[in-house]
Amino acid sequence: MNYAQAIKAANDLANVLPFLGARPSRKDYEDALSLMEYLIEHQPDSPLIDMLTAKIDKYENESPEFAEFNARIASTPSGVALLRTLMDQHHLTQSDLENEIGKKSLVSRILNGQRTLTLEHMRALAKRFDLPVSAFVGD
Repeated sequence: MNYAQAIKAANDLANVLPFLGARPSRKDYEDALSLMEYLIEHQPDSPLIDMLTAKIDKYENESPEFAEFNARIASTPSGVALLRTLMDQHHLTQSDLENEIGKKSLVSRILNGQRTLTLEHMRALAKRFDLPVSAFVGD
């Protein structure tokens, strides 16, 4: 292997895609997200996806602008985080989960961390969203 060629290629790539460099900016981050979307749609086997994923993850974990969000996510039980995501993706309100969890007030208390999902809730949610029950278990 020619190390000099590999280093030059990596440096050239970092110059074309500044996000791969040492100090990415917010614009670099946004450009990387756009490129990632394009690659996933048009070139899903591109090795750039792995490189960008690592850099995007690092940026999101270390950037002060994401600190509050990261802290909130870290303190949210994974089952509740998944439930919030599913509600958002399916455009559901707390009232829409009456068959799986119960009254809107109970759903609200679960989402606010005042109550926890029971195994019965997890089973019903898993069935509704065609997911394994284990997806709602954890943390």
